[in-house]
Amino acid sequence: MRAVAARVTRASVVVDGSVVGRIDEPGLLVLLGVHVDDGPDKVETMARKLHELRVLRDEESCASIGAPLLVVSQFTLYAATRKGRRPSWTEAARPEQAEPLVDAVVAELRSRGARVETGRFGAMMSVESVNDGPFTVIVEV
Repeated sequence: MRAVAARVTRASVVVDGSVVGRIDEPGLLVLLGVHVDDGPDKVETMARKLHELRVLRDEESCASIGAPLLVVSQFTLYAATRKGRRPSWTEAARPEQAEPLVDAVVAELRSRGARVETGRFGAMMSVESVNDGPFTVIVEV
């Protein structure tokens, strides 16, 4: 599982002209991708890492200050681009495998007490964010 976590002052996701997820205060925008070999064993670790990642101001985490997370599924994080000009998606999990794992990460974050907003799995989404820093990291488990 791979995530790109950006420290933001605000972020939102729009689908078909309607906002489906939004955070209006400092927190993390998380683009979350699932690898073809990933399974349920990765869920708790990814949720814990994202929740406790000390990348907010003053080395705080979402867990320590109650900051929100906006989690957006992003299969393109597993694009293979080494050869040619067209990305290959063979390393990205198929939707029927990926969606339950993304949902499980969100559920695990919420069970930890995190405030979580989401995009809509499989939809064409417009993601808007105001990066704080900018400060963006890749988290892999």
